[in-house]
Amino acid sequence: MHVMQRHGVTVVLQLLAKSVCQASEAPHPHAHREINVLPGAAERIITMAESQHEHRQDLENKVVASNIEAQRLGTILGFMVAMTMVLGGMWLVHEGNDLAGMASTLAALSSLVGVFVYSKYQQQKELAKKTEALIPRPDRD
Repeated sequence: MHVMQRHGVTVVLQLLAKSVCQASEAPHPHAHREINVLPGAAERIITMAESQHEHRQDLENKVVASNIEAQRLGTILGFMVAMTMVLGGMWLVHEGNDLAGMASTLAALSSLVGVFVYSKYQQQKELAKKTEALIPRPDRD
């Protein structure tokens, strides 16, 4: 504060400064009170953010639905291949080719078990990675 006297009048000068620092691209909530560059810009920004949000959710829903369909198709086709091998093995045994029939049947069943075990392992690994991303463990040095 600065006080001056001139011609018998006391003049008080006071300088106020305000500084705002932010780390986002979106304007500060009170910025519309101070600067109104484009009328309706705030409403347009909110509409744009809502539109982008809906678009992103729509894409995520399509990706999830597509993944579910791909997994269902893979399961059905895998079952068909395995059953073809098992039935083929049973037919070979019936026709007198015991060794080839048993090998075909065991190969089909062992591949099904292998795929199941591998997929469970991958699911656990992915779950552990997501858990680590959500709750990081402290470094032990």
